[in-house]
Amino acid sequence: MDQKPLGLLTIHVKRGINLAIRDHRSSDPYIVITVADQTLKTRVVKRNCNPVWNEEMTVAIKDPNVPIRLTVFDWDKFTGDDKMGDANIDIQPYLDSLKMGMELLRLPNGCAIKRVQPSRHNCLSDESSIVWNNGKITQDMILRLNNVECGELEIMLEWHEGAGCRGIASSSKGGSSST
Repeated sequence: MDQKPLGLLTIHVKRGINLAIRDHRSSDPYIVITVADQTLKTRVVKRNCNPVWNEEMTVAIKDPNVPIRLTVFDWDKFTGDDKMGDANIDIQPYLDSLKMGMELLRLPNGCAIKRVQPSRHNCLSDESSIVWNNGKITQDMILRLNNVECGELEIMLEWHEGAGCRGIASSSKGGSSST
């Protein structure tokens, strides 16, 4: 049986930084985002190892433990597309911050709720801040690509709960929501 999602995660795919060269002098990169049975794809940016996408991709999160994988490819017209690296997004620190709920209403705009440090367990290339801004919690991050000689992706996460969503409180151990 298909369960209702906890919520919707919008991944703002901003840009690629110093992506690997896979063609003669450049690459034609695009990103495939995979979460469980959902697959989304950005547009191809021609001949650019520092592409700017500025695209929003929204995925339904049913299980917060299922990995969110971003894979970068180089588009090729006549041969198979070349892989240019991949990264997993660790959303647990972000979801933990969302669970703070109403306590955040007293915070000023731009206030960092939590700072996440790069580690072996995430693909962060630099510290990432989870921020309260205009009634929303967002997380900007720069992800280091794995399985490639170079490259990073700049993204931002934003959570939405709408009709038909269970809500973030239901993912807490022993948590229940009552109205």
